[in-house]
Amino acid sequence: MPEKKFREILTNEKNLIRILDNLKEGIIAHDLNRRIFFFNREAERITGYSRQEVLYRDCHEAFGGPFCGERCLFQQENHTIPDEIDYPVNVLRKDGQIRNAEMHVTAMKDEDGEVFGVLAFIKDITDINELRLKTGQLTGYANIVGRDSQMIQIYKQIQDLSGYDYPVHIYGETGTGKELVAEAVHNQSRRAGAPFVPINCGALPEGLIESELFGHVKGAFSGAIRDKKGRFEIADGGSIFLDEVAELPKDLQVKLLRFLQTGKFERVGGEETVSVNVRIISATNADLKKAVESKNFREDLYYRLNVIPMYIPPLKERKADIPLLVDYFLKEFSDASEKGVLKISDEALSMMMDYEWPGNIRQLQNALQYAIVKCSHGVIRPRDLPMELAGLRVAKSRRGPVKKLDMESVQDALEKTAGNKAMAARLLGVGRATLYRFIKEFPEAVPKKIESR
Repeated sequence: MPEKKFREILTNEKNLIRILDNLKEGIIAHDLNRRIFFFNREAERITGYSRQEVLYRDCHEAFGGPFCGERCLFQQENHTIPDEIDYPVNVLRKDGQIRNAEMHVTAMKDEDGEVFGVLAFIKDITDINELRLKTGQLTGYANIVGRDSQMIQIYKQIQDLSGYDYPVHIYGETGTGKELVAEAVHNQSRRAGAPFVPINCGALPEGLIESELFGHVKGAFSGAIRDKKGRFEIADGGSIFLDEVAELPKDLQVKLLRFLQTGKFERVGGEETVSVNVRIISATNADLKKAVESKNFREDLYYRLNVIPMYIPPLKERKADIPLLVDYFLKEFSDASEKGVLKISDEALSMMMDYEWPGNIRQLQNALQYAIVKCSHGVIRPRDLPMELAGLRVAKSRRGPVKKLDMESVQDALEKTAGNKAMAARLLGVGRATLYRFIKEFPEAVPKKIESR
C-alpha cells in the first residue's frame, strides 16, 4: 500500500477508531479536566462500561471513583504529569469484579509541547495470573519468593483480597516475611500508591506508643515541643501495618478498638477528633487466640482484627523453596559483592535443605551473607556456612550411607520442582547423575503431567 494512501486512512477518524478497536489493549484518553474523549472496545471489555456511559464525562464520576485508585495522577490540584509512567492497577468493573491489569500512561502534547491530556494503555493480565497460579508456574508473587503449594494459596488469597478493604491478620513464626506479605496485600489493593506505614508495636516504649500511633499536641507531655502527626494520620488513604500487635498495652487496645469502629481518634493531649481512612493489617508471631484466653488481649479487638486471617508457613514446611530463595539472595548480593557472580555448591545447598531454620528466611539470608564473606572465588562450600550448619554436616557424616532413592520420593520431588531435575536432585540430597540414572531405569517415576510438558 502506498504511504500516501496509508496516511489518508489514518487521518480518517472512523478508520482510526476501527484500528484502535481491534487492539488487544484497552485505551482511555482524557483531557486535563479528566474528561474522557476516547474509549476503545477492549477498554469496554476490561471495565464493563460501554462507550456511551463514559465518553465526555469526568473519569472519577464515570467510574464511581479514581480509575487508578490511589495511583491516580489527577487527585491533587497541583499535580504533575510525567512523560511516561507504568504501574499495576486493579480495575473495579461495573459488575463489581476485579481485573488485574498493567497500565502504561503517556502525556499527550500539542505542537508547542504543551500537555493537553493523557493516553492510558491497559493490558488485562487477570487470566494469565490465574493460569500461573493454577498450574503452579509462579516462582514468586509481588516480591515474595516461593512456589510451594502453601505459598500459592497465599498468592491466591492476596489476589482475592484485592477488591476488598477488610482488616487482615497475618500470623506465623519470626522471620517468615509477614511484613512482605502485608505490603503485598496493600500493593495489590485499590490503596496501592498511597502510604504503607509499618510500626512494630513491641519495639516502642509503652509511654511513647500512643503518641507514635495517634500523634500528640504541643505541650501534651515533657518534650512535646510541637504538634506531631501519628502513624494513622500519615497512613491516611493507605494502610497501616501493626506488627506484633499482641504487645499493645490494654489501654491502647481500647483506643484501637474505638478507631476500628468509628475511624476516629484524638491525639495525645488533644480534644479535637481526627478522622482518617486507613486499612488495618496486623501481625503476630504468637497465637493471638491464646493471648485472648489468657486475658492479655481483648476478645472484641481480636475479632475486629482477625477478619481475614493469613498463615505464613515456616521455612521447614516449604523446603522446596530454599533453592529459589538461595538463588534470589545470591543474585541480590552479587550486585554488591566484589567477588562477582556468587554461586553455591550442591553439597552446601544440600546442607541448607537439611537444616530446620528456626529463624526462617531472615536466618537464611544472614547465613548466606556470612558464607559470602568466608567463601573464596565466589563459590559457597560447606566449610563456609555458619557453625550451626557445620554441626549438621558432622552429624550427617556419622549417619552412614545415603538411603537409596525410591519411586515415591522422586515423584514428590519432581512435582514440587515442576520437573526441574537439577533442583529435584538438590531436594533429594543426591547428585544429578544419581537422579538421572534412577529415572533412566524407572521412567515411570516422572509424573505424567510433567512428562507431557
